[in-house]
Amino acid sequence: MIGPASSRRAWRVGVPVTLALAGLLMATSASTARGTDLRSDRRANLADLVREQARRAAAATEAIHGLRDQIDRLAGAGVADAAVRAALAQGARLSAMVGLTPMLGPGLTVTLNDSTRDPTAPLPTGVSPDDLVVHQQDLQAVVNALWAGGAQGVEVMDQRLVSTSAVRCVGNTLILHGRVYSPPFTVSAVGDVGGMRQALQAAPGLVVYRQWVDLVGLVYQVSRQAAVSLPAYQGELDLQHASVP
Repeated sequence: MIGPASSRRAWRVGVPVTLALAGLLMATSASTARGTDLRSDRRANLADLVREQARRAAAATEAIHGLRDQIDRLAGAGVADAAVRAALAQGARLSAMVGLTPMLGPGLTVTLNDSTRDPTAPLPTGVSPDDLVVHQQDLQAVVNALWAGGAQGVEVMDQRLVSTSAVRCVGNTLILHGRVYSPPFTVSAVGDVGGMRQALQAAPGLVVYRQWVDLVGLVYQVSRQAAVSLPAYQGELDLQHASVP
């Protein structure tokens, strides 16, 4: 059972070597400093950084809401110029396509969660504690499969995805648009229900994930909904970083 599923951990092959080298470096540093912990505040600093980024994201979102309210009031006040009216109409159509307006329709919700097995029970041979949690590639596999299967709009947790959205995980926590989430993770999509189901079933990453569901008790649930309500994207749209190949 472990063999077919080993690709889920392929990218982590070098971790033991890295940890061994890191341990040697830390031991040497501790000896040099006569036992003083040279990294005692590192975790605290990381937590402070995450909280600060979340605060900035919330402030930016509030500012964006205010600006969009102003735009809506101006648009609702009536515009005499035909060119401006046409531009507003085109903007409304494009907003729906790129996720800037709410969406309602039939769809699917996928739920992923860490293992439900007894934490005191011994692990199967070849299984590590890292295999008991949902990883970034698992969430990405769900999102990519839904798009490939005909999704018209996708939401992760309570946030709408747009072209600049990045699904990133630190440990078993998700960071999306500057906000931090803990499992269970939900991904909802509006679109071709049959096509999305087929894409989820065939996605290689999810084939592997489902094997680990059977082996270690990871959670994977797909539910069909007659009406999935997706919110409009509320974050920034400016591209901050890009590279040209």
